[in-house]
Amino acid sequence: MKFLEYTPLERINVFLSRLNLGERTIKGCLEAYSCKHTGTDKKLSLSLENEILDYLGKSSDTDSCSPAELLLSRSSRKTLVYLVLTLYHMYPDYDFSAMNAHQFFSEETWDGFEQIFDTYMFESSKEWTETNEGGSLFETLYKALDEVVKLADCEIYSYSPDSDGDPFLERGAIWSFNFFFYNRKLKRVVSCCFCCLSNVVADGFLTDDLRYEEDGEIFDVMDM
Repeated sequence: MKFLEYTPLERINVFLSRLNLGERTIKGCLEAYSCKHTGTDKKLSLSLENEILDYLGKSSDTDSCSPAELLLSRSSRKTLVYLVLTLYHMYPDYDFSAMNAHQFFSEETWDGFEQIFDTYMFESSKEWTETNEGGSLFETLYKALDEVVKLADCEIYSYSPDSDGDPFLERGAIWSFNFFFYNRKLKRVVSCCFCCLSNVVADGFLTDDLRYEEDGEIFDVMDM
């Protein structure tokens, strides 16, 4: 996988790098990747596919709605591998399991993504309009994604891991959502991740850290 630089995506990233809305901060990041293997991708890809095949070989569940059934086609396995490889490139220090990740990926529609975006990014969209003298953040996002991955030919997936295994979740997070736009023809993936952080919680942690450091200094003096 190779990281791809696109100015339209970077414009949105700069705006959402840390958008302070008073008690809350909105953060967003869009990253584009080519699905062409680079570096250790080929070895990792093979390892992930073997993990899936091993799971399928051990599974005795014949239910048509089971995860095993959904991974029987080589095409679906390849898609999962690309999505997990994207996660690895976004978070190189995190160890992702193909089968664990599979539980948290769900196929979505553009309308579903739009509904979630409109609900959670309402205040950010207002700020964008004021900052950019008109224009819609969602329309700008649509045009940027369409330029990079051609939305008409995209498969859309949401990624919603549990809190214990969520590399996207930051301290003070109120909500987060993560979508992946995969164009099979272009062999390209765009990750689209947004989260809302509580400034009150973040400030509280900062205050606690400072108090702890001050207490430590006092005890250090007492020991002397």
